[in-house]
Amino acid sequence: MPQSLAKNLIHLIYSTKNRDGCLTPAIRPKLFAYQAGILQEWDSPAIVIGGDADHVHALFILSKNHTLCKVIEEVKKGSSKWIKTQGKGFARFHWQNGYGAFSVSQSHVTRVRRYIERQTEHHRTMSFQEEFRLFLKRHGIEYDERYVWD
Repeated sequence: MPQSLAKNLIHLIYSTKNRDGCLTPAIRPKLFAYQAGILQEWDSPAIVIGGDADHVHALFILSKNHTLCKVIEEVKKGSSKWIKTQGKGFARFHWQNGYGAFSVSQSHVTRVRRYIERQTEHHRTMSFQEEFRLFLKRHGIEYDERYVWD
């Protein structure tokens, strides 16, 4: 085949360092737009980005030319630098070191999009940590609780 074709949909989840709830409702839309711009620069267009006070969910199409870890590194690094310019309250901002990245079937895009768009409502009844543990279990990922959180 002379042409390389790929469509890898990724549901990315990561939190602020120590799950600090500093992502205010006012900053989130700007942050998500900024992150979408970074994803676009890395040929990995965002479908939707959302989250709550202490974490981000992004559904995007992974570039066939860049590795997942490189795209995530650039999104986290670039958005961390950007948010630190948004006021004194963000001067010491950091993302957690790790992340969760889960493959998504094209047939589930609408459902995942809705899930991401409703994060604030969702987290009225479930913490980020409870949610993340469920994702790990649902995707059959074994983990050591001592090394999941920072």
